[in-house]
Amino acid sequence: MSMPEPPPVACTAPSAAARYAVVFVLGLVVGVFALVVVLRALESRRDWQDHYPSALMRLYQAHMAGLEAAVDTGRCPQAGSAAHLRALRLLSDDLEPAFPDLRDHRGFSAHADAARRALDAALATPPTDCAQLRVAVDAVGETCGGCHRDLR
Repeated sequence: MSMPEPPPVACTAPSAAARYAVVFVLGLVVGVFALVVVLRALESRRDWQDHYPSALMRLYQAHMAGLEAAVDTGRCPQAGSAAHLRALRLLSDDLEPAFPDLRDHRGFSAHADAARRALDAALATPPTDCAQLRVAVDAVGETCGGCHRDLR
């Protein structure tokens, strides 16, 4: 007994919709690739001066977060908090150069001076416990918040 031969499989041409779908997906892939290339080219044209303001603010946030974490955990070593406060004081000297468009703005200068005064006061009598550190952090945070509220 021989097995019956299977019927021949007919090859059909792909439909027009399938071809359009393939071309559409290919177009999307090429478009995404081109967008990434263009965005990278634009980003590479930026120099350090373009990144300076955001970098300064991120460093400020990082040191403030370190102080906040120390207060929140109840571990406020004088050496650790003093290091953060000194770093913030050094960074506050760069506020005007980082934001040259605001350098001559009276409000900006006043807020920058207030931040420096708050940090100078905190460094003149370094906080010895978490309660004193909370007062210092709140004073510095108030100057930051005032500037952001008035100038954003």
